[in-house]
Amino acid sequence: MNLPNKITMLRILLIPFFVFFMLTDAVPYSKAIAAAIFIVASLTDTLDGYLARKYKLISNFGKFMDPLADKLLVCAALICFVAIPDNPMPVWGVIVIISRDFIISGFRLIASDTGVVIAADWWGKIKTVVQMLMSILLILNFDGKVIDMIEYIFIYAALLLTVISMVNYLWKNRSILDDGNM
Repeated sequence: MNLPNKITMLRILLIPFFVFFMLTDAVPYSKAIAAAIFIVASLTDTLDGYLARKYKLISNFGKFMDPLADKLLVCAALICFVAIPDNPMPVWGVIVIISRDFIISGFRLIASDTGVVIAADWWGKIKTVVQMLMSILLILNFDGKVIDMIEYIFIYAALLLTVISMVNYLWKNRSILDDGNM
């Protein structure tokens, strides 16, 4: 396993620690610790991609696992938000984002059955960055009208990009469904 793929796996391994600190009140500064873990995990997404491209270490494993690691991290945060009272993330928004991730993951499985590995495109990458920034804001959950407005802007931007990236992804790769596999 090459270094970028190890970094991707590290992102996945950080998720249970993030969830623990996100949902506990028994540890002082648990939300700050959760935010730090989430930020480190989010930054590994940039690092593994950079290293894979720079050193030509792009692999099918990385093309598949990197977006999956992102989905797992963001979905873990979204589920935690639902469990936290007074968090501004609407439950229906969590359902939209997680549903999109299941749809795209299923689509990738269909593609892989035909020998096609589909990497994330720019819409998906922008969506992921916005979802991660939104998550950091919601984890930190600072008080104030301006911060609340910024949180809502990021929530709805993330939801809009989630839908746009899904439609774009399915449209660009519709030939996978046209070849009799469905």
